[in-house]
Amino acid sequence: MEIKNHTLVTEFILLGIPHTEGQETVLFVVFLTFYLCTLLGNLLILVAVVSDTHLHTPMYFFLCNLSVLDIGFSSVSTPKMLANLLVRSQVISLGGCMSQVFFYHFLGSTECFLYTVMAYDRFAAICYPLHYTIIMNRRVCALLAAGTWFTGSFHATILTTLTFQIPYCGSNEVDYFFCDIFPVVKLACGNTLNIEKVSFTNIGLVSMICFLLILASYIRIVITILKMRSAEGRRKAASTCVSHLSVVMLFFGPCALIYTQASLGEVMVTLVQIFGNVVTPMLNPTIYTLRNKDVKGALKKLAGGQFVSEGSH
Repeated sequence: MEIKNHTLVTEFILLGIPHTEGQETVLFVVFLTFYLCTLLGNLLILVAVVSDTHLHTPMYFFLCNLSVLDIGFSSVSTPKMLANLLVRSQVISLGGCMSQVFFYHFLGSTECFLYTVMAYDRFAAICYPLHYTIIMNRRVCALLAAGTWFTGSFHATILTTLTFQIPYCGSNEVDYFFCDIFPVVKLACGNTLNIEKVSFTNIGLVSMICFLLILASYIRIVITILKMRSAEGRRKAASTCVSHLSVVMLFFGPCALIYTQASLGEVMVTLVQIFGNVVTPMLNPTIYTLRNKDVKGALKKLAGGQFVSEGSH
């Protein structure tokens, strides 16, 4: 109620992607293709892991969590962006704008924490193979996964509350393609210094801590791999880490560019943000599937089972 009493603006207008006049149809087709590939790819990974008992291991349990996050994360901004491109549906309600801010930071920070947990899982598997099943037992995996989701929601609740307790009573035009903290607070009537400081510090701190923990895990992993006597053992250990390292780079790369390069232009920031929101969630299942024999095997088995059942009919 307190938020409603102080907020005179009841809806916002999303101005969309800058400098795209006349290219809306092409962009719509491209982004729709990316979005459908994201949904299909991540759903296939979920079905493959659930259906194959050989994949009921910590690594694939966390991969399922990542697939759910990628589906959710790409769905925060993409459907509204597509509607804006196709039919110029620019209006978003105050509740819709709050939801976008909350879920963007909730799912984004949860994914950040999950990558850290996945790095710890690889560290335990490679550095302590004999104790791996004890270290990463079902209870520990469930607690780690629940912890990432809870911490992400707590982080997003703080940021969303701080963003929308400032009064909005002037312009309601958000110069962006979705509601994020920095484009929205530009429209506030009150003092925005605190929310800008907290957001920048919070987001930067979460990303930095997670990245450093991942880096520490991989330093230990590399040392352990180099000490291995078997070339086959080294190759196998390294191959299980390449997929995870690839998606980590795809996730933290855009974050680093946006939050460390203050000189980045408006168009460049938008391009980097679109890459993180639309392209990365589509690439994750591709990276894990192309490099992973187990997932490919499960998908083939699944396809084979479908053909068998269709043939029997």
